Amino acid sequence: MHNDKIIAGKTIVVTGATSGIGLATAGALARRGGFVIGVGRSQARCQEAENFIKSNYPKADLLYLVADLSSLKQVKRLAAEVKRVTASRDGSLDVLINNAGTFCSWYATSAEGHEMQLAVNHLAPFLLTHELLPLLRKAPAARIITVSSGSHYGTWINWRDLQLRRHYNCLWAYKRSKLANVLFTAELNRRLKEEERIRAYAVDPGLVNTEMGLKATVGLATWIWKKRRHKGVSVEEGAATSVFLATEDLGDTQDIYWKKCQPKKSSRYSLSEAHAKRLWELSERMCGIKSIDYGLGG
Repeated sequence: MHNDKIIAGKTIVVTGATSGIGLATAGALARRGGFVIGVGRSQARCQEAENFIKSNYPKADLLYLVADLSSLKQVKRLAAEVKRVTASRDGSLDVLINNAGTFCSWYATSAEGHEMQLAVNHLAPFLLTHELLPLLRKAPAARIITVSSGSHYGTWINWRDLQLRRHYNCLWAYKRSKLANVLFTAELNRRLKEEERIRAYAVDPGLVNTEMGLKATVGLATWIWKKRRHKGVSVEEGAATSVFLATEDLGDTQDIYWKKCQPKKSSRYSLSEAHAKRLWELSERMCGIKSIDYGLGG
Protein backbone atom coordinates (compact mmCIF):
# COMPACT_ATOMS: atom_id res chain seq x y z
CA MET A 1 0.00 0.00 0.00
CA HIS A 2 1.04 3.56 -0.52
CA ASN A 3 -0.18 6.74 1.15
CA ASP A 4 -0.72 4.82 4.43
CA LYS A 5 0.72 7.69 6.46
CA ILE A 6 -1.68 10.14 4.85
CA ILE A 7 -5.04 8.47 5.46
CA ALA A 8 -4.54 5.57 7.88
CA GLY A 9 -7.05 6.15 10.66
CA LYS A 10 -9.05 8.69 8.70
CA THR A 11 -12.80 8.33 8.24
CA ILE A 12 -14.24 8.86 4.77
CA VAL A 13 -17.83 8.80 3.52
CA VAL A 14 -18.39 7.95 -0.16
CA THR A 15 -21.92 8.16 -1.58
CA GLY A 16 -22.91 6.19 -4.66
CA ALA A 17 -20.29 3.63 -3.68
CA THR A 18 -21.81 0.42 -5.04
CA SER A 19 -20.76 0.80 -8.69
CA GLY A 20 -18.77 2.86 -11.14
CA ILE A 21 -16.61 5.73 -9.92
CA GLY A 22 -17.94 5.47 -6.37
CA LEU A 23 -17.01 1.81 -5.98
CA ALA A 24 -13.56 2.47 -7.41
CA THR A 25 -13.13 5.44 -5.05
CA ALA A 26 -14.21 3.46 -1.99
CA GLY A 27 -11.90 0.58 -2.90
CA ALA A 28 -8.89 2.82 -3.50
CA LEU A 29 -9.35 4.64 -0.19
CA ALA A 30 -9.91 1.41 1.74
CA ARG A 31 -6.72 0.02 0.19
CA ARG A 32 -4.83 3.06 1.46
CA GLY A 33 -5.86 2.40 5.04
CA GLY A 34 -8.86 4.69 5.56
CA PHE A 35 -12.06 3.71 7.35
CA VAL A 36 -14.54 3.96 4.48
CA ILE A 37 -18.29 4.34 4.94
CA GLY A 38 -19.88 3.57 1.60
CA VAL A 39 -23.45 4.51 0.75
CA GLY A 40 -25.79 2.75 -1.68
CA ARG A 41 -29.51 2.54 -2.43
CA SER A 42 -30.08 -1.18 -1.81
CA GLN A 43 -28.89 -3.58 0.85
CA ALA A 44 -28.10 -6.21 -1.78
CA ARG A 45 -25.91 -3.86 -3.84
CA CYS A 46 -24.18 -2.61 -0.71
CA GLN A 47 -23.37 -6.18 0.34
CA GLU A 48 -22.05 -7.00 -3.13
CA ALA A 49 -19.82 -3.93 -3.12
CA GLU A 50 -18.49 -4.66 0.36
CA ASN A 51 -17.75 -8.26 -0.60
CA PHE A 52 -16.00 -7.12 -3.79
CA ILE A 53 -13.70 -4.69 -1.99
CA LYS A 54 -12.90 -7.11 0.81
CA SER A 55 -12.17 -9.89 -1.67
CA ASN A 56 -9.45 -7.67 -3.14
CA TYR A 57 -8.34 -6.06 0.14
CA PRO A 58 -9.13 -8.47 3.01
CA LYS A 59 -7.93 -6.00 5.65
CA ALA A 60 -10.17 -3.19 4.40
CA ASP A 61 -11.84 -1.20 7.19
CA LEU A 62 -15.19 -0.82 5.53
CA LEU A 63 -18.89 -0.34 6.28
CA TYR A 64 -21.84 0.19 3.95
CA LEU A 65 -25.02 2.10 4.81
CA VAL A 66 -28.25 2.08 2.82
CA ALA A 67 -30.02 5.29 1.77
CA ASP A 68 -32.02 6.55 -1.19
CA LEU A 69 -30.48 9.97 -1.66
CA SER A 70 -33.42 11.27 -3.67
CA SER A 71 -35.26 11.46 -0.34
CA LEU A 72 -34.26 14.31 1.97
CA LYS A 73 -35.70 12.30 4.86
CA GLN A 74 -33.36 9.43 4.08
CA VAL A 75 -30.41 11.81 3.69
CA LYS A 76 -31.05 12.98 7.26
CA ARG A 77 -31.38 9.40 8.46
CA LEU A 78 -28.09 8.53 6.73
CA ALA A 79 -26.37 11.44 8.48
CA ALA A 80 -27.68 10.21 11.83
CA GLU A 81 -26.26 6.75 11.11
CA VAL A 82 -22.88 8.21 10.16
CA LYS A 83 -22.87 10.17 13.42
CA ARG A 84 -23.67 6.99 15.34
CA VAL A 85 -20.89 5.03 13.61
CA THR A 86 -18.24 7.72 14.03
CA ALA A 87 -19.18 8.25 17.69
CA SER A 88 -17.69 4.82 18.44
CA ARG A 89 -14.39 6.11 17.04
CA ASP A 90 -13.21 9.68 17.54
CA GLY A 91 -16.44 11.37 16.46
CA SER A 92 -14.91 13.10 13.46
CA LEU A 93 -15.19 12.85 9.69
CA ASP A 94 -12.11 13.63 7.61
CA VAL A 95 -13.53 13.42 4.09
CA LEU A 96 -17.03 13.54 2.61
CA ILE A 97 -17.17 12.52 -1.06
CA ASN A 98 -20.51 13.44 -2.61
CA ASN A 99 -20.21 11.07 -5.54
CA ALA A 100 -23.75 9.73 -6.07
CA GLY A 101 -25.45 10.92 -9.22
CA THR A 102 -28.37 10.09 -11.48
CA PHE A 103 -29.62 10.77 -14.99
CA CYS A 104 -33.30 10.50 -16.02
CA SER A 105 -34.77 10.63 -19.53
CA TRP A 106 -38.18 11.66 -18.25
CA TYR A 107 -39.41 14.20 -15.73
CA ALA A 108 -39.63 12.56 -12.33
CA THR A 109 -39.89 13.92 -8.81
CA SER A 110 -38.50 12.90 -5.45
CA ALA A 111 -40.52 12.08 -2.34
CA GLU A 112 -40.50 15.78 -1.50
CA GLY A 113 -41.60 16.78 -5.00
CA HIS A 114 -38.24 18.03 -6.32
CA GLU A 115 -37.04 17.25 -9.85
CA MET A 116 -35.10 13.99 -9.55
CA GLN A 117 -31.74 15.00 -10.99
CA LEU A 118 -31.67 18.17 -8.91
CA ALA A 119 -32.68 16.16 -5.83
CA VAL A 120 -29.99 13.48 -6.14
CA ASN A 121 -27.17 15.42 -7.77
CA HIS A 122 -27.43 18.68 -5.83
CA LEU A 123 -29.87 18.75 -2.92
CA ALA A 124 -28.58 15.48 -1.43
CA PRO A 125 -24.94 16.70 -1.29
CA PHE A 126 -26.13 20.09 0.00
CA LEU A 127 -28.16 18.58 2.84
CA LEU A 128 -25.71 15.78 3.68
CA THR A 129 -22.87 18.30 3.96
CA HIS A 130 -25.02 20.44 6.24
CA GLU A 131 -25.88 17.47 8.45
CA LEU A 132 -22.29 16.20 8.69
CA LEU A 133 -20.59 19.56 9.14
CA PRO A 134 -20.28 19.10 12.94
CA LEU A 135 -18.25 15.93 12.33
CA LEU A 136 -16.13 17.60 9.66
CA ARG A 137 -15.37 20.45 12.04
CA LYS A 138 -13.88 17.94 14.50
CA ALA A 139 -11.31 16.71 11.98
CA PRO A 140 -7.86 18.33 11.83
CA ALA A 141 -8.13 18.98 8.07
CA ALA A 142 -11.47 18.04 6.55
CA ARG A 143 -12.37 17.92 2.87
CA ILE A 144 -15.70 17.98 1.09
CA ILE A 145 -15.44 16.62 -2.44
CA THR A 146 -18.40 16.82 -4.80
CA VAL A 147 -18.33 15.09 -8.18
CA SER A 148 -19.42 17.54 -10.88
CA SER A 149 -18.90 17.34 -14.64
CA GLY A 150 -17.48 19.23 -17.58
CA SER A 151 -21.07 19.43 -18.77
CA HIS A 152 -21.49 22.44 -16.47
CA TYR A 153 -19.67 24.57 -19.05
CA GLY A 154 -22.05 26.59 -21.22
CA THR A 155 -24.88 26.02 -18.76
CA TRP A 156 -26.93 28.52 -16.79
CA ILE A 157 -29.86 28.40 -14.39
CA ASN A 158 -33.35 29.54 -15.30
CA TRP A 159 -34.35 30.98 -11.92
CA ARG A 160 -38.00 31.21 -12.99
CA ASP A 161 -38.07 27.47 -13.64
CA LEU A 162 -35.29 26.01 -11.52
CA GLN A 163 -36.86 22.55 -11.55
CA LEU A 164 -37.66 22.62 -15.28
CA ARG A 165 -41.33 21.88 -14.65
CA ARG A 166 -42.44 23.93 -17.65
CA HIS A 167 -39.79 22.87 -20.15
CA TYR A 168 -38.06 19.64 -19.18
CA ASN A 169 -34.99 18.48 -21.07
CA CYS A 170 -33.10 15.57 -19.55
CA LEU A 171 -29.63 16.66 -20.72
CA TRP A 172 -30.21 20.23 -19.58
CA ALA A 173 -31.44 18.99 -16.20
CA TYR A 174 -28.23 17.00 -15.79
CA LYS A 175 -26.01 19.90 -16.88
CA ARG A 176 -27.84 22.27 -14.52
CA SER A 177 -27.35 19.89 -11.59
CA LYS A 178 -23.62 19.64 -12.32
CA LEU A 179 -23.40 23.44 -12.48
CA ALA A 180 -25.14 23.52 -9.10
CA ASN A 181 -22.34 21.31 -7.72
CA VAL A 182 -19.72 23.91 -8.63
CA LEU A 183 -21.78 26.85 -7.39
CA PHE A 184 -22.35 24.98 -4.10
CA THR A 185 -18.64 24.24 -3.71
CA ALA A 186 -17.62 27.82 -4.34
CA GLU A 187 -20.21 29.25 -1.95
CA LEU A 188 -19.39 26.66 0.71
CA ASN A 189 -15.75 27.74 0.67
CA ARG A 190 -16.77 31.37 0.94
CA ARG A 191 -18.93 30.62 3.97
CA LEU A 192 -16.22 28.49 5.57
CA LYS A 193 -13.43 31.00 4.93
CA GLU A 194 -12.83 31.50 8.65
CA GLU A 195 -12.42 27.76 9.10
CA GLU A 196 -9.19 27.08 7.26
CA ARG A 197 -9.22 23.41 8.27
CA ILE A 198 -12.19 22.64 6.01
CA ARG A 199 -11.95 22.92 2.23
CA ALA A 200 -14.43 22.02 -0.50
CA TYR A 201 -13.59 20.85 -4.02
CA ALA A 202 -15.56 20.00 -7.16
CA VAL A 203 -14.27 17.19 -9.35
CA ASP A 204 -14.58 16.70 -13.10
CA PRO A 205 -13.97 12.96 -13.62
CA GLY A 206 -14.07 13.33 -17.39
CA LEU A 207 -15.97 10.95 -19.65
CA VAL A 208 -16.03 7.64 -17.79
CA ASN A 209 -17.25 4.25 -18.96
CA THR A 210 -20.06 3.64 -16.47
CA GLU A 211 -23.71 2.58 -16.64
CA MET A 212 -25.09 5.66 -14.88
CA GLY A 213 -26.74 7.01 -18.02
CA LEU A 214 -28.41 3.66 -18.78
CA LYS A 215 -30.33 3.21 -15.53
CA ALA A 216 -33.27 5.54 -16.13
CA THR A 217 -33.12 6.35 -19.81
CA VAL A 218 -35.04 5.40 -22.93
CA GLY A 219 -34.77 5.91 -26.66
CA LEU A 220 -32.31 8.45 -27.97
CA ALA A 221 -30.83 9.22 -24.55
CA THR A 222 -29.95 5.54 -24.04
CA TRP A 223 -28.37 5.33 -27.49
CA ILE A 224 -26.28 8.45 -26.85
CA TRP A 225 -25.02 7.17 -23.48
CA LYS A 226 -24.11 3.80 -24.97
CA LYS A 227 -22.13 5.48 -27.77
CA ARG A 228 -20.38 7.91 -25.45
CA ARG A 229 -19.51 5.53 -22.61
CA HIS A 230 -17.21 3.41 -24.80
CA LYS A 231 -15.06 6.48 -25.42
CA GLY A 232 -14.68 6.98 -21.69
CA VAL A 233 -11.80 6.17 -19.37
CA SER A 234 -11.90 3.39 -16.79
CA VAL A 235 -13.71 3.90 -13.50
CA GLU A 236 -10.32 3.82 -11.76
CA GLU A 237 -9.14 6.77 -13.85
CA GLY A 238 -12.46 8.49 -13.23
CA ALA A 239 -12.01 8.05 -9.48
CA ALA A 240 -8.37 9.18 -9.45
CA THR A 241 -9.01 12.88 -8.83
CA SER A 242 -11.39 12.25 -5.93
CA VAL A 243 -8.84 9.88 -4.39
CA PHE A 244 -6.08 12.45 -4.98
CA LEU A 245 -8.02 15.25 -3.27
CA ALA A 246 -8.90 12.94 -0.36
CA THR A 247 -5.34 11.85 0.29
CA GLU A 248 -2.77 14.39 -0.87
CA ASP A 249 -1.35 17.41 0.94
CA LEU A 250 -2.71 20.28 -1.13
CA GLY A 251 -1.05 23.05 0.85
CA ASP A 252 -2.92 26.34 0.82
CA THR A 253 -4.34 26.02 -2.69
CA GLN A 254 -7.48 28.04 -3.32
CA ASP A 255 -8.43 26.12 -6.46
CA ILE A 256 -11.87 24.55 -6.21
CA TYR A 257 -12.37 22.74 -9.55
CA TRP A 258 -10.12 19.78 -10.41
CA LYS A 259 -9.67 17.39 -13.32
CA LYS A 260 -6.99 14.73 -13.83
CA CYS A 261 -5.55 15.64 -10.41
CA GLN A 262 -4.89 19.19 -11.58
CA PRO A 263 -6.76 22.43 -10.91
CA LYS A 264 -8.82 23.78 -13.79
CA LYS A 265 -10.88 26.92 -14.20
CA SER A 266 -14.58 26.25 -13.99
CA SER A 267 -17.10 28.15 -16.09
CA ARG A 268 -17.53 31.89 -15.75
CA TYR A 269 -21.13 31.42 -14.65
CA SER A 270 -20.09 29.02 -11.87
CA LEU A 271 -17.77 31.66 -10.40
CA SER A 272 -20.55 34.23 -9.93
CA GLU A 273 -21.00 34.95 -6.23
CA ALA A 274 -24.49 36.30 -6.88
CA HIS A 275 -25.64 33.11 -8.60
CA ALA A 276 -24.02 30.92 -5.92
CA LYS A 277 -25.65 32.87 -3.09
CA ARG A 278 -29.05 32.72 -4.80
CA LEU A 279 -28.80 28.96 -5.33
CA TRP A 280 -27.66 28.46 -1.74
CA GLU A 281 -30.65 30.31 -0.33
CA LEU A 282 -33.07 28.42 -2.59
CA SER A 283 -31.44 25.12 -1.62
CA GLU A 284 -31.79 25.94 2.08
CA ARG A 285 -35.51 26.53 1.62
CA MET A 286 -35.96 23.35 -0.42
CA CYS A 287 -34.14 21.33 2.25
CA GLY A 288 -35.90 23.03 5.16
CA ILE A 289 -32.67 24.52 6.53
CA LYS A 290 -32.49 27.84 8.32
CA SER A 291 -29.26 29.75 7.75
CA ILE A 292 -28.79 30.22 11.48
CA ASP A 293 -28.86 26.43 11.89
CA TYR A 294 -25.98 26.05 9.45
CA GLY A 295 -23.77 28.33 11.47
CA LEU A 296 -22.42 29.92 8.32
CA GLY A 297 -24.54 33.02 8.02
CA GLY A 298 -27.30 33.74 5.54
